[in-house]
Amino acid sequence: MEHHEKLILHMDMDCFFAAVEQRDHPELKGKPVIVGGLSGRGVVSTASYEARKFGVHSAMPMSTARRKCPDGIFLAGNYRRYEAVSAQIFEILSRFSPLVEPLSIDEGFLDLTGMERLMKGTPKAYGQKLKESILSETGLVASVGIAPNKFLAKLASDLEKPDGLVVISERDVHRILWPLPISKLWGVGRKTEDRLSLFGYRIIGDIAKARPEILENQVGTKLARQLKELANGKDNRPVEPYREAKSIGRETTFEEDLMSREEAEQCLLSLSAQVGWRLRRDGKEARTVQVKIRLSDFSTYTRQRTLPGTVCYDDDIFREAKGLFRSFL
Repeated sequence: MEHHEKLILHMDMDCFFAAVEQRDHPELKGKPVIVGGLSGRGVVSTASYEARKFGVHSAMPMSTARRKCPDGIFLAGNYRRYEAVSAQIFEILSRFSPLVEPLSIDEGFLDLTGMERLMKGTPKAYGQKLKESILSETGLVASVGIAPNKFLAKLASDLEKPDGLVVISERDVHRILWPLPISKLWGVGRKTEDRLSLFGYRIIGDIAKARPEILENQVGTKLARQLKELANGKDNRPVEPYREAKSIGRETTFEEDLMSREEAEQCLLSLSAQVGWRLRRDGKEARTVQVKIRLSDFSTYTRQRTLPGTVCYDDDIFREAKGLFRSFL
């Protein structure tokens, strides 16, 4: 049997919600557009690059975003429109690989393993063709990363945003990965970064070169092994395309640890909206709601509740998720 090296592509739309608004409303082009909850406890879903120059980013409280960017254009967002555009984008992705794993409404993995002959060119040229197809058919810009595994592909797509296209091979790991700050490792938030910094770890190469027994003594066996694998460019997770699933979920790792209940619940609202979107897209309803909480030391806790009826709408999912989260506190 012929053996093929794994080849994974990660596609991430640049500032998706804000980009759709700027495309549909030309008067917004070049202006700081911020999409999210407009209430006093609202949170930023997406900020355009013009808004990011002021320090605005996703998951930031909307009140903070208003202080940082008082002249920004704040929009509640048209989520039905975003869902329609997302469906168009994923239809394009399905033409480039039979194995597509949606991560959220605006990003996903494609497994390109064994497709060398179908590509009719290099993986980078194939990635460029995908970007051009998305741009020509939707008017929107995507960033693409290609690598031997999910972690490296997702990292690559973020290295040259916006409009990025980066390929990382196994021989590039030392050159590209090791000089990056440890915050680029999956799961390293502010608290974990501060903790690692106390032991002298500044860049990913420091973790990769650390003696395993020393790192385990410093941060614990589970976290140490996770960090060592990623720092050496290892990630064995497969691309999992849509299939008839017993569960539908969405999880995320934040750039900075959440420091308050209000922040966490605003992010739960965003995640609930994404789960609701996937349920409705697939024509499904759920009877059990589960919340998974991962702390900065990688310890993980779950809470779940089976409901008397079924749910598929954002508000219903969020109500149950919020109750489960509060039961953890």
